[in-house]
Amino acid sequence: MKKYCFALDLKDDPALIAEYEYWHKSENAWPENLQHIREAGITGMEIFRTGNRLFMIMEAEDSFSFERKSAMDAANAKVQDWENLMATFQQPLAWAKPGEKWVLMEKIFAL
Repeated sequence: MKKYCFALDLKDDPALIAEYEYWHKSENAWPENLQHIREAGITGMEIFRTGNRLFMIMEAEDSFSFERKSAMDAANAKVQDWENLMATFQQPLAWAKPGEKWVLMEKIFAL
C-alpha cells in the first residue's frame, strides 16, 4: 500500500468554498468518478480543508501509477467534466508547476 499527500488552494471566496464542499459530500459525488478512482488503483482518499487550503491523503495499491491514472483520466469524458467543474473553485499553489493542480507533498516527519 502506498500513501500520497497533496495540497491545493481554493479561490478565497466563501460561496465558492461552500459549493466545492457541496460537490464533495457523499450524496453529491458522481458515482462514475468514484468508480474510475477505484479502477485506477486508489483504495482510499480523504480531503481536509483549513481556510482555502486543501490537503488530500490518497492510499493506493502498490501497482498504482500516476502516468496510468493520467492516461485514464484523459480518456474519460465524465472525469474531464468533473475536472472542468472543479477548476472553477481551485487555484494553483504559488509554487505549482504550469498546469499542476494538486501538488504532491514531501513527508518530513513520522512517528
